[in-house]
Amino acid sequence: MAARLSPSERRWRGGLTALLAVYGLWCGLTPGRFHWPDALDLPIHETGHLLFAWGGEVLAALGGTILQFLLPLAFVAYFWRRADRHAASVALWWVGQNCWNVARYIADARAEELPLVGGGEHDWAFLLAEWGALARDQVIARDVRFIGWVIIGAATWWGWRSLARPDR
Repeated sequence: MAARLSPSERRWRGGLTALLAVYGLWCGLTPGRFHWPDALDLPIHETGHLLFAWGGEVLAALGGTILQFLLPLAFVAYFWRRADRHAASVALWWVGQNCWNVARYIADARAEELPLVGGGEHDWAFLLAEWGALARDQVIARDVRFIGWVIIGAATWWGWRSLARPDR
């Protein structure tokens, strides 16, 4: 069980939750803009291609997105096991933000206008073409964005809820 939070730590964490709520709203409403977590997500994404290269072309292409979700989910699990629900909610917020990042990439599958690292192949253009779903890129991106909104909302609610408990 996590230690009881001091009043100052509770305030600090409450401020962080409020900041993430406002910043998350701004990120969600400006999907075409660069947001600072994107700078963190990109090297994680690229590392995923390397980690999953053993599984063939499809898994290697999907590996970037897989690692983008696995890494923050590992933090959610870590903090959950330590009974630090607020920290887990912050990591969950990152999962939701990653949904928006991935949705932007999926939405670009047919247009292929986003700049790519190293000028390589567009992961989602390749994947959706491979799966016969390239014409549905906008619908799939919209659904992934919606999932991101749900996760961001849940993470924010969870963050507030974890701070409202007097035993935490």
